[in-house]
Amino acid sequence: MCCDRAAFDATISTSMVFANRHREHDPVWHVQIAMLVAIGLQLALPSMFVVGMRFGVPVVELLLLAALSLTTPREKIFHSFARRLNVITLVVVASLANIYSLSVVVDKLLAGSHSADGRSLILAAINIYLTNIIIFALWYWEMDGGGPGDRQRIKGYEQDFMFPQHQNDNYRHPSWRPTFIDYLYVSSTNAMAFSPTDTLPLSRRAKLLMLMQAIVSLITIALVAARAVNILG
Repeated sequence: MCCDRAAFDATISTSMVFANRHREHDPVWHVQIAMLVAIGLQLALPSMFVVGMRFGVPVVELLLLAALSLTTPREKIFHSFARRLNVITLVVVASLANIYSLSVVVDKLLAGSHSADGRSLILAAINIYLTNIIIFALWYWEMDGGGPGDRQRIKGYEQDFMFPQHQNDNYRHPSWRPTFIDYLYVSSTNAMAFSPTDTLPLSRRAKLLMLMQAIVSLITIALVAARAVNILG
């Protein structure tokens, strides 16, 4: 009887660990971990693909990332100009650095430069592609409905994205709200399929951002990676 009780308790605890939980707040640490991965990817790039000083951009991004915790209110519903300015500055800096890296790689390929071998070009292409996914996830997260604080109170027609939970109330938890993980998934699928999958862009700005991401992904995969493979061959 005691063994049955222990087994039952273990089953309950396991089910609680793997339960599909819904958060009332949008955790900032999700964003911080993703951005730390992006910064790590930038540091892994060869120096020839880095803009300015080697550690210049990553240091600025780390400072902005640290400030994100201080500028984000603790309330479930909030509107903070300081936090929004902080996040937009962070994403703009990361975006410009990634675009610069991509432009250098493309320039070296089109110019037939021998300063970079095929292996380094492939690694740079993968690096830029993964960084691009994280950066656009941050754009979507901050853009949709005015940001995580404003998303809690807006009307349906004010949303920039329509998630599957918005289309079918039978599968929607009463307290469900999209968090950064949802936008990371949207960014990943758009980068792989070059088009929206289960989450649809509603606003023109969302469509333009997804178009820009698809173009960057297409250039990275079709031109850079394919050409680098030919160089290796």
